[in-house]
Amino acid sequence: MRRYDPSTDGDLSELSATPKQGLRAHFHSMAGGLPRAYWVLWWGMFVNRIGSFVIPFLTLYLTSERHFTVVQAGLVASAYGAGGMLASPLGGYLADHIGRRRTMVAALSLGGIGMMALGFVHRLEYLAPACFLVAIPYEGFRPAFQAAVADLVGPKDRVRAFGLNYWVINLGFSIGLTLGGFLASRSFLWLFVGDGFTNLVFAFLVLRFVPETRPKLTSQQEAHPERGLLQGFLAPYRDVPYAIFLALSVCILSIFLQHTTTMAIDMGRHGVSRAAYGSIIAINGILIVLVQPMSGPWLSRMGRSQVLAAGTVMMGVGFGMNRFAHSAPQYIAGVITWTLGEICLLPVANAVVADIARPELRGRYQGAYGLTWAIAACTAPVVGTAVLQRFGADTLWTGCFVLATLVAIGQLALAPALRRLRHERMHAGLAGGH
Repeated sequence: MRRYDPSTDGDLSELSATPKQGLRAHFHSMAGGLPRAYWVLWWGMFVNRIGSFVIPFLTLYLTSERHFTVVQAGLVASAYGAGGMLASPLGGYLADHIGRRRTMVAALSLGGIGMMALGFVHRLEYLAPACFLVAIPYEGFRPAFQAAVADLVGPKDRVRAFGLNYWVINLGFSIGLTLGGFLASRSFLWLFVGDGFTNLVFAFLVLRFVPETRPKLTSQQEAHPERGLLQGFLAPYRDVPYAIFLALSVCILSIFLQHTTTMAIDMGRHGVSRAAYGSIIAINGILIVLVQPMSGPWLSRMGRSQVLAAGTVMMGVGFGMNRFAHSAPQYIAGVITWTLGEICLLPVANAVVADIARPELRGRYQGAYGLTWAIAACTAPVVGTAVLQRFGADTLWTGCFVLATLVAIGQLALAPALRRLRHERMHAGLAGGH
């Protein structure tokens, strides 16, 4: 396993990168030097995302195949979301206690089998609790996956590594949507079978090719364990700078997720068809696939908090531009802007979490960050649609810009504390066998 050399690191903005020339050297700057186990996880995530059939088509399946009402379909989707909220902290806790490898194999296997079984559950009173239970292992592998990447990759390369993860997730998901539509046109049951099968493939890859990556604890860490189940779960939130970082993350993710709800409504009010909306949103995935790998080496050389602030501002500007948008090209300009912010923001946020997590709590820190996504996914549609209905689109999009600006200021103000934690825990990671 590659080890991090602290002599190569200075301030957050002083991450070195050797100039590269030629196509091969440029490719190496984007993807070279990462350990073999990382690439196994990368390919496993690609397979897993290609098979993400069920959730994007869940409400369509429930209303068209099972003939549920829209309200009943929403209930089932909410039950899945509630399970996902529990999955992140639980998966992170298990990753720290039984190991990354065991947690991933168990969660992927149980989630895969459970997803296949869901295809045979038809009654609402069984389907809603079943979705809740399946979501726990199905989503619970993510903190262990992220913690394993942090274990395998040193701080100098983490932005690049998490950026490549984000890239393959978007690529695989895009392919999966197309393939899922093909399968759904023949039988919805194949969605559940295919989704579960790709989970099992990922579990096999981890079991066969990925060693346990959890760092060995130092004598000091072993002398001060997080005692008790509740204390163990709450450990990341008692880390005040990190808790502030999580609160800021909920805010910016709530803005980001407006593209799945209020943006579609607003575009419809301005005469943009649903087909055009789909094509406009697809630009987001295309840009990520084209730009993300090339941005990794460049972003790695910049300060983490400065990149987060810049990405947050771009995201705020992109959604704020909707205030003046009345046609498809104007909405496209906004999508391009907030997508570039997304490319800066989200992979770097993962790297920050990996950098500042205490080595013995790395899984729980990743689980806490995963929980911010679940919270934002629950609050963004409710708050966004309420503001849109009561105060109008101008207020909503102006509010997104103002909130993003405040979050960016908060990220810059938090930078010194995160920098201090990063250096402290970087050395603790080395001492712990990183």
